[in-house]
Amino acid sequence: MLRSTAKFGLGQVVRHRKHPFRGVIFDIDPQFANTDEWYAAIPEEARPAKEQPFYHLLAENDQTYYVAYVSEQNLVPDESGEPVDHPDLPDLFGEFSNGRYPLEFQLN
Repeated sequence: MLRSTAKFGLGQVVRHRKHPFRGVIFDIDPQFANTDEWYAAIPEEARPAKEQPFYHLLAENDQTYYVAYVSEQNLVPDESGEPVDHPDLPDLFGEFSNGRYPLEFQLN
């Protein structure tokens, strides 16, 4: 049985370690669970290990909003204290408070 502990939690605001975007975690995979094509598209020297948590983010940068899939090793906590403006946030979360977004739907 695979055992993995996520460093970050649902509703937490995080930043990418290398790229200029931040986002809110809305799902966590205990290890890589995307397609082989997605993984192969990452330059080999930058590919993260598959055996770590991967996070689904409602992400934003200076130009746009999108969904990102990011390995734990490439995330750091966002210490700005600023909310994220992604338009899909109200579908999943309540109001930003104390650096996080509370879940506003029932998990299965």
